[in-house]
Amino acid sequence: MVKIGVILGSVREGRFGEKPARWIFDELKKRNSVEVSFLDLKEFGLPVFNSPVSPAWISEPFTQPNVARWTEAVGAQDGFVIVAPEYNRSIGGAMKDAFDWVYPEWNRKAVGFVGYGSTGGARAVEHMRNIAVELQMAPVRQGVHIMWGTMAPLMQATAPVDPASFADVQQQADGMIDQLVWWAAALKNARDSEQQKQAA
Repeated sequence: MVKIGVILGSVREGRFGEKPARWIFDELKKRNSVEVSFLDLKEFGLPVFNSPVSPAWISEPFTQPNVARWTEAVGAQDGFVIVAPEYNRSIGGAMKDAFDWVYPEWNRKAVGFVGYGSTGGARAVEHMRNIAVELQMAPVRQGVHIMWGTMAPLMQATAPVDPASFADVQQQADGMIDQLVWWAAALKNARDSEQQKQAA
């Protein structure tokens, strides 16, 4: 079993993101080899990243209660699907802060992306791929890009919505999940092997 966290990377009022996040969460639950968790940034209430020191340079996680809960949640996963919008050709501030408060707990884990908005969130996803590489993560090649044509009929709907609403990106989702599960398992095995060697 691999543990995959679906991160809802928007805290915006009236956000669309919960709909695709709940959908991709349910798609992951169909996989027998996956234990999936739903991680909603709104529920963690992370502050703006304001530490004078990067978490890459400290030996212990930050102790602020909300940050500590987030760090623990990230550390418990073997991989991630990040569902996030594109704002002004990049990612929203809440997701950037979520990346920045944590470092070792992200390392050597697989990540896939579900983007939505202008150009299907492609520019936001591209930026998140670069951030993920800096965090020593392994972004999978296949992404899911939800265009306005899919979003518009769902904007006023209550999540979750009919899975058929995402039929036009189902193939993208299947490919992304296949790649994510493979890489999450491979990296988990590698991390476990390394830990065993260090303990010996």
